[in-house]
Amino acid sequence: MVRDTPLVRQWLLIKMLAARRYGLTVREMAEELGVNERTIRRDLQTFLAVGFPIEETVGERGRKLWRLRGPAGRADLSFALDEVLALYIARRFLDPLAGTVIWEAAQNAFQKIRACVGKSALAYLEKMAGNLHHTSIGAGDYAAKSQLLDDLIRAIEDRKATVVLYQSQRATEPVEYELYPYGLVFHRGSLYLVAFSRDHDELRHFKVDRISEVEVSNFPFRMPDDFNLAKHLANSFGVFHGKGDVAVKVRFSPDVARYVEESKWHASQQLSKQKDGSLLAEFRLSSTEEIKRWILSFGQNAVVVEPEALRADIQRELTAMRRQYSSARI
Repeated sequence: MVRDTPLVRQWLLIKMLAARRYGLTVREMAEELGVNERTIRRDLQTFLAVGFPIEETVGERGRKLWRLRGPAGRADLSFALDEVLALYIARRFLDPLAGTVIWEAAQNAFQKIRACVGKSALAYLEKMAGNLHHTSIGAGDYAAKSQLLDDLIRAIEDRKATVVLYQSQRATEPVEYELYPYGLVFHRGSLYLVAFSRDHDELRHFKVDRISEVEVSNFPFRMPDDFNLAKHLANSFGVFHGKGDVAVKVRFSPDVARYVEESKWHASQQLSKQKDGSLLAEFRLSSTEEIKRWILSFGQNAVVVEPEALRADIQRELTAMRRQYSSARI
């Protein structure tokens, strides 16, 4: 693990301060993390600026020590049982980050919850947690990619150019790409890297499952000041990002109208109940690639009204499927 990068180094520094009740000198912190004292002082000033409960004290023989305020160097936090329950149940949603410094810290927190609540309360928590199940059909497994994820998070945090070895769905061999990593997106059980690709000269999305190697360089890049992941994906029906501006209308039969009404499928959606019980859904999207698959999942209960190009695309898909079923040998 590289300790001289801000994300990992500062995370370890907080962990050190939390573990050392009486505090540490700047020199001790610098030596333990393998960086110079100026770097540690900058980190400490950052912590003070954002309001972390740290303070400088004077110990024996006038030694200046830094420590976290509060009992045993811990933040002054207390939680009601329902809050503990909520945190404990939510632990499974961190699984995509398994093995990273974030995941490890969270596991330590959950271990402390288990140690503090007592056997009876823990049994209650486990029972309640068992009443909620998070499906994982098709979900990515990143347990073996902990170092790779750490490197990507570090590259995003430090704004460093990164070379990845990536094998797309249609490629027969992996290809090297030079990227400027902007952020990670969790979608339908999988992680996607949003990055500017030097090779394609555009912003692209890379499924983390298909990245086999990551090399973070020392060369910084400048991310646009106005870039925001949520805004970037605002017109996407998932993670596929296009450059168009397409008005999509879909009519759903009465059999599935209520199901469609119950969920928020996209920020732009407008749902209109029809007199015959059907439902007209309207969207404004940058691409029709992902919504096409969603529409096909409803079978005969969903019909595209517009655009005509999407209607024709789905017709071709259905014709090909019918041909496959007619000619396939079982």
